[in-house]
Amino acid sequence: MTRSTYENPLITRYASKEMGYIFSDDNRFSTWRKLWLALAEAEKELGLNITDEQISEMKENIYNIDYELAAKKEKEFRHDVMAHVHTFGTVCPKAMPIIHLGATSMYVVDNTDAILMKEALLLIKKKIVSLISVLSEFCLKYKDMPALGYTHYQPAQLTTVGKRASLWLQDLYIDYEQIVHVIDMVKLRGVKGTTGTQASFMSLFDNDSEKVKRLEAIVVEKMGFKDSFKLTGQTYTRKVDFSVLSTLSGIAQSLHKATNDIRILQSQKEIEEPFEKNQIGSSAMAYKRNPMRSERIASLARFIISNEANMANTVTTQWLERTLDDSAIKRLSIPQGFLATDAILGIAINVFTGMVVNDKVIEKHINEELPFMATENIIMEAVKRGGNRQELHEEIRVLSMEAAEQVKKFGKHNDLIERMYNSKIINMTKEEIDETINPKNYIGRAPQQVEEFYNETIKFLLDKNKELLGVNVELNV
Repeated sequence: MTRSTYENPLITRYASKEMGYIFSDDNRFSTWRKLWLALAEAEKELGLNITDEQISEMKENIYNIDYELAAKKEKEFRHDVMAHVHTFGTVCPKAMPIIHLGATSMYVVDNTDAILMKEALLLIKKKIVSLISVLSEFCLKYKDMPALGYTHYQPAQLTTVGKRASLWLQDLYIDYEQIVHVIDMVKLRGVKGTTGTQASFMSLFDNDSEKVKRLEAIVVEKMGFKDSFKLTGQTYTRKVDFSVLSTLSGIAQSLHKATNDIRILQSQKEIEEPFEKNQIGSSAMAYKRNPMRSERIASLARFIISNEANMANTVTTQWLERTLDDSAIKRLSIPQGFLATDAILGIAINVFTGMVVNDKVIEKHINEELPFMATENIIMEAVKRGGNRQELHEEIRVLSMEAAEQVKKFGKHNDLIERMYNSKIINMTKEEIDETINPKNYIGRAPQQVEEFYNETIKFLLDKNKELLGVNVELNV
């Protein structure tokens, strides 16, 4: 690896080798050649003068790519597709006359983009299924553990550790559904000719419309797809690219939200992402245990979210049957969007596989706030035992103000419960007060909600995709 030029950190630091290969030159340009081969085979099947020898020559040289020659030809022609036509033709001299016959550049460029995006979407689907599996285990494990809830980042009614995590899980389930939808939506451009009318192929086949339709169907089948777009200009609609990047943005939004929550909770020492034995949190502050994985997800997620706008703007600026101002942005936005999404899913699997829950800290935070929240229940229980509601309300109001003063002015712990124990107005024993203030009385149906969501939704998803489970994640840094 050269150190004298910029290297993309998505490749060198973050994304998996599998995703890197999908958008590699080897995969892209061998796919161009497979498309040229499929076209030639289909044209031969439908009666054009193409020989078995020409077909064999193309088959034998799918991966025999001279990149130096291709670069030289592109500099000469200022046209990447024609550079590769000539490069392919150099090793296939007999087939050279029929390579790219009747096709436009977008035959290989757009069809390849669709093929690579579908390959990448399938890898993203695999990783999100594994992430959903890991996170659902965490949700179920901690579904009963009470935790202080927050609204407006102020203490609110209790939830559970598992219920809070199930909100992250539900967002990812929505993302999964969107991935399934967009995988089905990505089709081949097909064999459409220069402006999408198939005029060149009508000329090749003497205006036999049925043969031209059959030509496209054969190529689509040979390339492993079920369908192509019924209508295109020179390109397939760039709304497809937007939908793909929008789906990736949705995943980034979900993981950014989840890891923001983790970072807040880690600051409170309630939960912590994995921290390895020799990991250094800070170069200056040796005691620090920073949530660097969650921070990395947040950072990459912002890139993915902002990247969505590139395709939105591209859709709106495509003139008539096509313009070339989509080319450079697609070369950047689509591969990098997938590489970054692949990275954050891998990091998230790592985080949720080794998440640490500090139950005593969570319990401490509950105890600091729950006495105030439980006062209404204390009043009702005391009234049931013959107490006067108005006297009880005033007594607890006074005791609450006194306890709050100890917390706010002197930094002491919340002693409201002890004050209630000693009250002559509150006609309840210590045991009765403790039972009333048990955190599990304040979590509602949180455990049942987690179980129901898993049993009714997530379990079906995991059973349906069990062959995708077990992704092995290795972080580079």
